[in-house]
Amino acid sequence: MFTLNFLIRRLAQGAVIIGLVSLLIFTLLRVVPGDPVRLMAGGMAPEALIEKIAKDMGLRDPIIVQFGRYMSSVLRGDLGQSFVRPANGAATGGSNFNDSTRGERAKVLTLILEALPMTLQLAAVALVITLIFSAIVGIAGGLNPGRWPDKLAFYISSVFISLPNFWLGIVLALLLSVKLGWLPAIGYNGFAYTILPAIVLAVELSPVLIRTLVGSVSSQMNEAYVSVGRVRGLGRTRIVANHVLRNASVPLLNLLGIQFSSLLGGVIIVEYIFDYPGLGLLTINAVLQRDFPLIQGIAIVTSAIFVVINIIVDLVATTIDPRLEY
Repeated sequence: MFTLNFLIRRLAQGAVIIGLVSLLIFTLLRVVPGDPVRLMAGGMAPEALIEKIAKDMGLRDPIIVQFGRYMSSVLRGDLGQSFVRPANGAATGGSNFNDSTRGERAKVLTLILEALPMTLQLAAVALVITLIFSAIVGIAGGLNPGRWPDKLAFYISSVFISLPNFWLGIVLALLLSVKLGWLPAIGYNGFAYTILPAIVLAVELSPVLIRTLVGSVSSQMNEAYVSVGRVRGLGRTRIVANHVLRNASVPLLNLLGIQFSSLLGGVIIVEYIFDYPGLGLLTINAVLQRDFPLIQGIAIVTSAIFVVINIIVDLVATTIDPRLEY
């Protein structure tokens, strides 16, 4: 019963969040300077044609009317069609306003579903690298407070958090790809192309996880149950493995939900640097081309992913520690 009530409550909250995000993005896109119809029709298109296309598409209606029409389509599972991407897969700014494929624009949902697996793959690899590295450094630091593992964890997290991801991406691409030839860097032609951008994202995510693990493990080692376990003859390794790490993982799980959600947003710069064909690169191209439906669709899908991730994290956390309430 608790799980059902929890899911209903959180899904309702998630629906409100997605609706507010959709309204905010929809409004901002329509008040910023620039006319997407001009990009669609081309710079040489006559003004009369521009106005005709805009009216036919409903872009001259009041914003609230446009938003209501859009959300009614979204509720039916239709995120609309791209303004500038033909259904044949090309990406164009529409330099020729009498383009014969203009009536066959690509569906937004199709474009997102093509790019989403690439971004999820990149995020998953980055998260695995982050967890392995952070666990090694963070747990060692937490078990040895004030000693060299703790200081090493502090220095590593301090250095990593100071490195801008765009700078690190360029440096690693020049070093590991151009100079040493160990890893491919640009585009995507197999799993190997995921590793370098994943390393950049892992460096960005690791500092917070390392410091959280150090603090959480160190705090758990000072709890009474650790002393009781020693009195009962339990070894240090068994206490740490069976009790300390389990209790220390609860704050880490909550942080992981936030980190993974922010990771989906943080891939924008990294995917652009490495020309990685995921949601980040798709978002940048959509913004540059003022492709309103595509930008809105990406915002809705990523918001939904954020909601689902947070619900899963909270459910897992309550399973580990039933005392938690959400």
